[in-house]
Formats: sequence, C-alpha cells, structure tokens
Amino acid sequence: MSSAFSLAGKTALVTGAGSGIGQSISSRFAAAGAFVWVADVDATGGHATVAGIRQTGGAAEFLKLDVCNEADFAAAFARVPVVDVLVCNAGIGHVGTVLTTTPADLERIFSVNVHGVFRTMRTWMPGMVERGRGSVVMTASTAGLGGLVDRFAYATSKHAVVGMARSAALDVARTGVRVNCICPGRVETPFVRSRINEYPDPAAAYREMASTQAQGRMGQPEEIAAAALFLASDDASFVTGAALAVDGGWTAGMFPQK
Repeated sequence: MSSAFSLAGKTALVTGAGSGIGQSISSRFAAAGAFVWVADVDATGGHATVAGIRQTGGAAEFLKLDVCNEADFAAAFARVPVVDVLVCNAGIGHVGTVLTTTPADLERIFSVNVHGVFRTMRTWMPGMVERGRGSVVMTASTAGLGGLVDRFAYATSKHAVVGMARSAALDVARTGVRVNCICPGRVETPFVRSRINEYPDPAAAYREMASTQAQGRMGQPEEIAAAALFLASDDASFVTGAALAVDGGWTAGMFPQK
C-alpha cells in the first residue's frame, strides 16, 4: 500500500492496535514508512497486527499496554521512550441511558476512554515537547460532537476526548507538537460485526445500521486510518486542535436545517 503522506524515519505508537481501527492505523502507518509499536492489552491481537505488517514488508513490534494500568505505562516507556507519532486509540463502548447507566459503568468507560488517553499523553508527550516536534492523534467519535440515544456513558467519554484534544493542542501549540482527534461515524469493525451477529436477523440489522449513515453505508477501518495518516504526517503541519469528522456525512445532518 502506497501513500501520498509519508512517515518515513518516524516511530509511531498506536494503542488499541490489536484489532479494528487501531489495527488499520498501524498497518497504514507502517506502509507509509513508520516503525510502529503495536500497543494493546490483547497480546494475541497485537501479535497478529505485527505479523500482518511484517508480511507486507513493514516494521513493527508488539508492546503490552493496558491503558488502565500505571505499571504497564512505566514498563512501556522504559522500552519505548521516544515516539514521533502517538495515536491514542484504545477505547470501549457501553449501551445505556442516563437512567440505566450506573456509577460503576461510567467509571469503567472513563477509565479506558478518558483516563487511558490522558495517561498515554502524559507518558509520551513530554518527550515530544522537549524535542520540539511530534503529532498526537486521538480516536474520538461523532458521539463526541453530539448526543446519542442509549449511549450516555460512551458519548460523555468521547466529548471528553474531543475536549482533551482541543485543550492539549492549545497547551503545546508553540512547541512544535500538534494534537488532533478523529471522530468516526459508524465503522464496520470486528466489534460492530460481532454485535450485528447477535441480532435475530443479522442481515436486517446490518442494513438498518448502514441506513442511518448519510452515504447509506458504514465506514471501513481503512478509511479512518487514512485520515489518521494525514493528521500524523507533516502534510498536516498547520492542523492542530481539530476534531475531524470521518463519518460519511452523518454530522452534516445532526442539526435542524433552516
């Protein structure tokens, strides 16, 4: 896979890289010339991502990282003290309204989706600032740009990710480090496909989910990875603090039209 955006000579670290969007980002970055540290709590998935990258001629290594575990961060940093591109992608979901979501549910979601992103930034961003260069890309969601029915905890956490990206970007704007986030719409990841297969009629469920997108289809992980590559590359040198919707037009219709 070739790309107009180069990461040649750069070291990238991607969390949640064992499957789905994180796996696609890792593969895309490697194809663009980066050495990729594939970070995930799931060793099986992480090693599979590394194997896929190596099979296509890319360079990658697996890095064990549970974004809820401070000890894992210490060990990961000892092994990988310097990165040029940091992708905070690890995240989990939750189904529930404000009335059915428990404090424990909210705490679990925030531990991964919010505190995990914060811990990742706090571990590797100081070195970026010290060296005067670097790009941070976070995976947020269109749920971080508007509300979603029955996704109270998830949407709340993704609003926090968007806020972290914008605020962190301003904090380091004059250091040479850029911070952005991507807000994917519904993407056909292995997780989404597994949820669809739980329905009595998976084919009908798939059509229903796809029909809610403006383009009438779900996105593919590779399409999110393409946006991440742009933001990570030097071609996006004047882009920081952005919340880039990659959603097939879903957010274009979020609000009433006049």
